[in-house]
Amino acid sequence: MKRKLFVLFLTLVLVLSLAACGGSKSAEFTAEAPSSTADMAYPMEPGMAEEMGFDFGSTASGSTNGGAAYPAGQKLIRTAQMNLETTDFEKAVQGLTDLTEQMGGYFESSSVGKRSNGRWAEYTVRIPAEKYQAFLDQAGALCHETWRDAQQEDISERYYDTQGRLKTQQIKLERLQALLAKAENMEDIITIESAISETEQMIDDLSGTLRHYDGKVDYATVSISLSEVYKLSNVEEVPDSFMSRLGKAFSGGWSNFTDAIENFAVALAYGWMWVLILVVVAVAVVRVLRKRRKAKKTDDNPGKP
Repeated sequence: MKRKLFVLFLTLVLVLSLAACGGSKSAEFTAEAPSSTADMAYPMEPGMAEEMGFDFGSTASGSTNGGAAYPAGQKLIRTAQMNLETTDFEKAVQGLTDLTEQMGGYFESSSVGKRSNGRWAEYTVRIPAEKYQAFLDQAGALCHETWRDAQQEDISERYYDTQGRLKTQQIKLERLQALLAKAENMEDIITIESAISETEQMIDDLSGTLRHYDGKVDYATVSISLSEVYKLSNVEEVPDSFMSRLGKAFSGGWSNFTDAIENFAVALAYGWMWVLILVVVAVAVVRVLRKRRKAKKTDDNPGKP
C-alpha cells in the first residue's frame, strides 16, 4: 500500500511541476492539486487523496480574470528622465541631494565632470514610489527644467503569475518533506531528496524574481542630467503684440551679437598661441612680398638711382 501510495504521489508531483514551470497565463492561481482526480494522469483510489492531504475544493486567492483587480493592487515600475540647467552649480547639486534625502530616496549612481562651457552632473536617483511625482515636480522647480520624460510599466500579470508559481512550489516542497519522513528504503529517499533539491532551487529563483520586482516597484528610478550654463535657455512667452515681438527681436539680436563677440574673445584667449603664430607668419609673408616688389622695380628700372 505504501509503495503504491508513493508512486501515485510522485506522479502527482510531476504533473504539478510541469504546470508550474509552464507558467499560468490565467489570472487565478490554484494553491492545491487539480480540481478532481479525473484530471490526474493516474486516477487515485477513493479516499487516497484525503489521506495524502490534498483538498480539491479549495483554491488560493489571486487576481481576477482580465487583470481588472489584483490581491494587492497593480504593480507598476515607474521611470523618468530629466534635463536640468542651472547658473549656480553648487547650489543645484546641494538642493538635489537634500531633496533626495527628504523624499527618503538615495543615489544609485553619480557622475560629475567639467567641460569648456561649464560643469555637468549625471545622477540616477531611486525614490519611493509614493513620492515619485512630488520629486519630479520639486526637482523641476529647484533648477531650470528643459525636458522630462516619465513612463510606467504594468508588471501585475507577471508579478502575480510568479507569486502563484512560488506558492505552488512551496506546497510541493512541504509535501515532499512529509513524504521523505515516511520513506523507508534508500532508493525512495534518494529520489525524494533529488526532487526536494530541484524544488528548493525553483523556490530560490522565483523568490529572487519577486524581490527584483519589489525593488523596482517600491522605488521609482529617475535619471537626471544637470548642466551648468552661463544663461538659462529662453523661457520667455510669445509676445502678444507686434511691437512687443519686434522689441524682443531687436533685443534678442543684440544679445546674440554680444554673446558671439564674447565667445569669440574667449576662444581667442584659449588659442592665443595660435593667434601669435599666425601674426608672425603674416608679418613674415608681408615683408617677403615687399622685398620682391622692391627687387622687381629695381630690375625694371636699372638706370634709376
